[in-house]
Amino acid sequence: VTLKLDGSGQLDVETGLPFLDHMLHQIAPHGLIDLTVRASGDLDIDAHHTVEDIGITLGQALNQALDKTGIRRYGHAYVPLDEALSRVVLDFSGRPGLDYHVQFVKGSVGNFDVDLFHEFFQGFVNHAMVTLHIDNIRGKNAHHQIETIFKAFGRALRMAMETDPRAADHLPSTKG
Repeated sequence: VTLKLDGSGQLDVETGLPFLDHMLHQIAPHGLIDLTVRASGDLDIDAHHTVEDIGITLGQALNQALDKTGIRRYGHAYVPLDEALSRVVLDFSGRPGLDYHVQFVKGSVGNFDVDLFHEFFQGFVNHAMVTLHIDNIRGKNAHHQIETIFKAFGRALRMAMETDPRAADHLPSTKG
């Protein structure tokens, strides 16, 4: 994984998992980050390790790249797609935490097990050191449900990473 936080939304991705590639395609343009992801894993067994490892490495890359001085720190987004609506809220708190409330209407999209998205986000928060709340509020199509989550995730990242002009040399914490 490589990323440029002040990018233009460019993405170059190849994971061997087309549906995951499609979801990663939501993060870059909505987060206005440039993102490259190359992954190969034990897909002959299943996608679990590959999906989790991509979340981990994305979290590590973000944690290494982000200087928290002068950022807004908190980000949130609501995103609809047809009948689906999701909310993502995050905090660059320095503490990993995931609160994930998604009841998929079915267990897979094509041959992709949608439960693996929990593993992706758990790996991400553990290594990005963020608190992340994900709520799918409604949806009747599993593809739409997860796509709204990834778009909202990109937008919440973008908001939280934005520079706060009133706090340019300030770390957004009361704890120092």
